[in-house]
Amino acid sequence: MFEKETIREIVAAAEKTGVEPAALLAVAEVECGGRTTARVNGRDEPLIRFEGHYFDRRLAGTKQADARRQGLASPKAGGVKNPVAQTGRWQLLARAMRIDRNAALESVSWGLGQVMGAHWQWLGYADVEALVAEARGSVAGQIRLMLRFIEKSSLVEVLNRHDWAGFARRYNGPLYSKYAYDRKMAAAWKTYCDRLLRDGGIAGGAVDKTTAQG
Repeated sequence: MFEKETIREIVAAAEKTGVEPAALLAVAEVECGGRTTARVNGRDEPLIRFEGHYFDRRLAGTKQADARRQGLASPKAGGVKNPVAQTGRWQLLARAMRIDRNAALESVSWGLGQVMGAHWQWLGYADVEALVAEARGSVAGQIRLMLRFIEKSSLVEVLNRHDWAGFARRYNGPLYSKYAYDRKMAAAWKTYCDRLLRDGGIAGGAVDKTTAQG
């Protein structure tokens, strides 16, 4: 579970955007396991996941061949395994960036919302570097990135009515049920409802504790 200061930041951002705080906390908790950063090379970095099939699609010719030879790209989702430790994942990204920086950054899911860098244009960023800077700049930036994706995907109302299956289908993809994203979010939501009620909403926000769906 997130530390109190992170909960306060997420609650404040949720209220400003019109998202139920406990629901947003639940999504973030499931996406990043209640952690916001990892210490990498002496710096606090956002949590990342490198997607080798995204990288493969963004390359061609000798670059693609080189990336596949190094085990950095694969036409199959899941074909490139991520190290458990974040340090290893950042090393994986660094190797990919030496082949093609933009393609590598676009092939990573960033921050507590695990938003793909490939969405930079759709989300209104000037380039993928701007999206990455948002995620790396602060926890607040990670929250803004996640909320921008939720708003752009028209998922605010879906989230607010606790349609966990409907939300997870569009946020996590068609395999959401296999990985129980909807059930995990429902459970995390109940936990955060209790936490916010017990702590007075952290930032004073209201908690809508109705029956969870999905």
